[in-house]
Amino acid sequence: MPSDAVAVVSDAHLGQAPPEVTDAFHRFLDAVPALAGHLVINGDLFDFWFEYRAVIPRRAFPVLSALDRLRRAGVRLTLTGGNHDRWGGDFWQRELGAAFHPDGTSLALAGRRAYVAHGDGLAERHRSARLMHRVTRWPATAALFRWLHPDLGVRLVDAMSGTLAESTRDETVLARAAAAQAAWARAYLADHPEVELLVLGHTHRPALEEVAPGRWYLNPGAFLERGRYALITADGPALRSFP
Repeated sequence: MPSDAVAVVSDAHLGQAPPEVTDAFHRFLDAVPALAGHLVINGDLFDFWFEYRAVIPRRAFPVLSALDRLRRAGVRLTLTGGNHDRWGGDFWQRELGAAFHPDGTSLALAGRRAYVAHGDGLAERHRSARLMHRVTRWPATAALFRWLHPDLGVRLVDAMSGTLAESTRDETVLARAAAAQAAWARAYLADHPEVELLVLGHTHRPALEEVAPGRWYLNPGAFLERGRYALITADGPALRSFP
């Protein structure tokens, strides 16, 4: 295992992704120990995740089992919350030994000082995305949702997810969102000279830009689309596609 290498994946949207994407993601997890010693899942692993006190969503069980196998194989796990799966808590650390950050976090990745965040709410260009950003961060939303029976809650979220997805498939809108995020990333790196690597997701558009010598903006793109991910080594970050 190349223990100093880091694999970064984002936006798999398991639960709404087609079966072939889910199968590919499981094969990717099986391949991670040969790729890297640290796996960073940068938001929207699931199209919906809610950490109930006594149950877990049934559809999540296979990937949670796969992540547990990775942990047992010695792979370090770090997750950030995305706009679809931010409602997590101590389940990740307690049950899987995985660090979970609902929002952004500072990390050392392959020897580089990095800031990692899913990216929603930073440079939103679409009304539904701005709405989702506000809703997932409003404490009362999670408090109210917890009172729903899980079957009803999952059904409600599935219906909302389909509606929101239809409104964000316009290629022009997505291109504007990616351009706005890249501009935000350049400004962030200019304002934070201590950060050598800024990692974002959310726009489903891969990006790799060396904004200054040895300082990078990275978006691995969406695993949902062509199995995209990124690999960070001592030589720098690189965009990859699985398999």
